[in-house]
Amino acid sequence: MLKTVSLTLLSLVMAIGLGGGSVWYALNAQDGVGAIRIGQWTAFPEIGTEGSDPYSKARVAREGVLALGRAEGLSFVAERDEAGQPLKRECAYTIEGGYPTARFWTLYAADQSLGVIDTGKARQAALQSYEVLRRPDNSVVISVGDRPAPGNWLLTAGFGKMYFVLTFYDTPIASSTGLSDVALPRILKAGCHA
Repeated sequence: MLKTVSLTLLSLVMAIGLGGGSVWYALNAQDGVGAIRIGQWTAFPEIGTEGSDPYSKARVAREGVLALGRAEGLSFVAERDEAGQPLKRECAYTIEGGYPTARFWTLYAADQSLGVIDTGKARQAALQSYEVLRRPDNSVVISVGDRPAPGNWLLTAGFGKMYFVLTFYDTPIASSTGLSDVALPRILKAGCHA
């Protein structure tokens, strides 16, 4: 009798632990069900639509975000640089390249909860398409770090893991047909300091 109860309890603990762990991983992974990857950037184009998968619905419910519908836009998240290294707040980066056609786009440095990093200063860790300087070929170069840089500068502060969130509003790439030839900017590490 005691052996049966012990085995039953062990089975329940394993089932709940492994099941809960797999759900936690699926909700926190930037790659997963319904994800598309373009370079270092990952998006979930079905999020906010009726056809979204249960994990996307759970992610939206857990984070309490207002998901954009297909006609409204698409958000991309990057957690690694061009070399495949995790993004860190104590490092400086250069984000360079062209941006797909969109009425408006935003870029911000995010913490683990994908909220804008608190810099402790009046300047936020965010930029938008109407305020950036462009090259003659319409590409944009953005310096990211805690030290001022000429041109486009995205302020970051602190230590630890960081993400970049790039959101395009009113864009043709939000439809599944617009993603085939999209190129997003590259994220290059410029250096780190302790």
